[in-house]
Amino acid sequence: MELKTKRLLIRKIEDHDAISLYKYRHDKEVNKYQSWIPKTIEECNFFIKKRVNDRINIPNTWFQFVLIKKDSSELIGDIGLHFIGDDGHLVELGFTIAKEHQKKNYAYEALQTIISYLFNVLNKHRIIISSDPANIGSIKLAEKLGFRKEAHFKESLIVNGVWVDDLIYAILNKEWKVHII
Repeated sequence: MELKTKRLLIRKIEDHDAISLYKYRHDKEVNKYQSWIPKTIEECNFFIKKRVNDRINIPNTWFQFVLIKKDSSELIGDIGLHFIGDDGHLVELGFTIAKEHQKKNYAYEALQTIISYLFNVLNKHRIIISSDPANIGSIKLAEKLGFRKEAHFKESLIVNGVWVDDLIYAILNKEWKVHII
């Protein structure tokens, strides 16, 4: 499974990505809004081998893409897809970009391509993004992609031992087709 953008190669995560994944995923600042911050490379290996499905579009599983810069072959981030429910028509997106590559529109570029793939090839009905209200970058990105805020759940998740609020942003297939024209 491989997708391409102007600057990125987007491919399935592989075993040899564990060290690169660890380099930015263990950074507490980069991952302060996420519940998984690996303490060792072995945790990244376990994540790749046991927590992520090998195939895309399997109901009730996660599939993980990595983002590779074409010009340097550097792994700069990852995007997870959670195929929710038995029919898999709802997908949750999660994304992490290495600190030194943030604010360069890599996530926007990759997500546009992945969302188009989910809607136009896999014919998904609805995609959501869950965000901490303090994660302004994630919220701005969701809105730039055409997602709308649907819910604000108070203290609904425990992240790193603390109860946090959760914002839900969503877009429907028919809305995406209008947004990208």
